[in-house]
Amino acid sequence: MLARTDDLHDYLSGPATKKIMEREWIVYGHMDFKTISQISVAHLYNLRRSNLYRIMNKRYTRTKPAVVNIGERTRPDPGGKPGYIRVDTVHQGDKDGEKGVYHINAVDEVTQWEVLASVERISEYHLEPVLETVLVGFPFVVRGFHSDNGSEFINGTVAKLLNKLLIRFTKSRPRHTNDNGLVESKNGSVVRKQLGYIHIPQSYATSINLYYRDFLNIYINFHRPCFFPVSIIDHRGKVKRTYPYQKVMTPYEKLKSLPDTQSYLQPDVTLEKLDDIANQMSDNEFAERMVKARSNLFQYISRHTYRGV
Repeated sequence: MLARTDDLHDYLSGPATKKIMEREWIVYGHMDFKTISQISVAHLYNLRRSNLYRIMNKRYTRTKPAVVNIGERTRPDPGGKPGYIRVDTVHQGDKDGEKGVYHINAVDEVTQWEVLASVERISEYHLEPVLETVLVGFPFVVRGFHSDNGSEFINGTVAKLLNKLLIRFTKSRPRHTNDNGLVESKNGSVVRKQLGYIHIPQSYATSINLYYRDFLNIYINFHRPCFFPVSIIDHRGKVKRTYPYQKVMTPYEKLKSLPDTQSYLQPDVTLEKLDDIANQMSDNEFAERMVKARSNLFQYISRHTYRGV
């Protein structure tokens, strides 16, 4: 009777279980509970540990999630300074049980400077060298690294790399879906617009990285304007975000508009070098060059993938 009561009520505490059996006898008049309802709580626990009880009730304890103490669970506050990046992954589809490549998307919160890279698999072995390349791709010193709670970033390898570079590691908070909203919006407006949803085999990660390095990363930072919000407090005291046309600029223009820009840059980076990249071609000229390179990339992938070459 104890085993059946525990099974029905999903193993309540001893006092609660004893109370139920008392009610079965006293309130509902079930005679078979008359004797067991009078046992002590201590003896009830003794019965639960007996071999007979365990044979009758095989109880399985669910696996408890491990507590991961990597990364600080908070929303980073850049204070208007560049160098606090948001990171996310984008999967390039499955086909016939085969995984596609993964894209690593990193976006600076203040300037929206964005660096993309591709990796064959989401594992510590493949991710570490790509992350190092991504961090070097920012012209300013990276001070903060924020991701969601996926295991591709919340692991010892990433934590060790960031700790070596003295970069603060933060992760999204529960029930705060906007903590990583900036990079997630860029996943759709940049990654999906460029590469779509078609499956691309993992073996082409190197080719995609070359396209990112030589074309797309330059385009989105020097030739693709972004909206930058302005916060306004209305008459009710609520903060409202607006996106005035005067604040539409490229990430590089936003970087140059910050006070004392040179102090944020990496030691080997100067505004003169960045100006040379920005002024090498017009926006349309570079976009035309990039579109042609993307077309060549897709033709190369299609030719070698679907024709068995």
